[in-house]
Amino acid sequence: MTVSDPVQTANASLSPRQLGRKFIQTIADLRLAIVLLLLIALFSVSGTVIEQGQSLSFYQANYPEDPALFGFLSWKVLLAIGLNHVYSTWWFLALLVLFGASLTACTFIRQFPALKAARSWKFYDKSRQFQKLALSAELETGSIESLTPLLEKKGYKVFVENNSLYARKGIIGKIGPIVVHAAMLIILAGAIWGALTGFFAQEMVASGDSFRVKNIIEAGPLSSGVIPKDWGIKVNRFWIDYTPKGDIDQFYSDLSVIDDNGREIDRKTIQVNQPLHHQGVTFYQTSWGIAAVRVQINNSPVFQLPMAPLDTKGNGQIWGTWIPTKPDLSEGVSLLARDLQGTMIVYDAKGNLANAVREGMSVPINGVNLKVLELVGSTGLQIKADPGVPIVYLGFGLLMVGVMMSYLSHSQIWALQSGDRFYLGGKTNRAQVSFEREMIETIELLGNKP
Repeated sequence: MTVSDPVQTANASLSPRQLGRKFIQTIADLRLAIVLLLLIALFSVSGTVIEQGQSLSFYQANYPEDPALFGFLSWKVLLAIGLNHVYSTWWFLALLVLFGASLTACTFIRQFPALKAARSWKFYDKSRQFQKLALSAELETGSIESLTPLLEKKGYKVFVENNSLYARKGIIGKIGPIVVHAAMLIILAGAIWGALTGFFAQEMVASGDSFRVKNIIEAGPLSSGVIPKDWGIKVNRFWIDYTPKGDIDQFYSDLSVIDDNGREIDRKTIQVNQPLHHQGVTFYQTSWGIAAVRVQINNSPVFQLPMAPLDTKGNGQIWGTWIPTKPDLSEGVSLLARDLQGTMIVYDAKGNLANAVREGMSVPINGVNLKVLELVGSTGLQIKADPGVPIVYLGFGLLMVGVMMSYLSHSQIWALQSGDRFYLGGKTNRAQVSFEREMIETIELLGNKP
């Protein structure tokens, strides 16, 4: 004997339209929207805490398998889930789409009907109808004619029919939640559009060199039209300002935007928090390094040798290179530098400290005269394009407007002239105390008290 599932049986008997309505009612559930919002917030926090877009070696070094963070979060788990690029993963985008669908369904099922109900009204023609109001009074004096100007003066829109009156104000407060939902949908759309069409790249460029954006770390599937193809960047100069104590004060990059023929299109000196913007692509100043050193042996031509960062086990940054002192490369010296202030240390082939030298100075070593002309700095640039940012900004602006609109009270007042009795009552959805004071003031102006 087969026992059927009553839920499945009930769902099978529903028409496609009924199933669609049931699905819409499910995603419009406030509890589901709260759960989705919490999940989006949780993963957004993880994207802030966990470094995004780093190399494989970075995650292997910082998130080892033993011991794993929290006992389970190793680099393998992190990369498998996509926590190294949270905001562009399919599941995060799916959460945004589902949350947007929930907001849309809630807007049509709850907010629009609430607005329609607020705009729909009827006159009270029986005294007992005032008993259900939050605040009501039965007066011995008063009339529709005397009440109308009092309410209009307080900003109410008044409707009169025979011996009945209806007045309301603050209908915009009912529109506010709809505007808030629309703003949130715009923000979600901007975030999704940015993830699909934006890209993120990093470049380390020596002073005086030019480059095209190629070292792309992360890019959306529709980003090909955003990545610059017919223009590049030239680093005219990179330099660092130091404090009197020798600490770094600020570092700068003088950048030029150049076309395919090398002509300058735009130019700006950037620093931290002051990037270069061009055709929707932003170049941020993020780091620096020492790219090379220019030296001369005796009266030889000036030649440039690359410098590489050395592993200091976390004890600061040091760059080094090896300089040959004989044409057959059988002898040479090591040159180390910590910054671009010009002080360098020279070690001989045995690793002994031979001398200290600054830019423009010469030192005798290994029977030759070594002259260090210049340290060549390199700038670290973070390159980013996010076409969804203007949409997100528009959404946030609309969100602030919608929140302010939502704080406006929607107040309603009814009045009825029945024989020698005058009935007055009303209700509001917020600011109850202020509404009560307004009602009491109106009653006093009518010449009687409740």
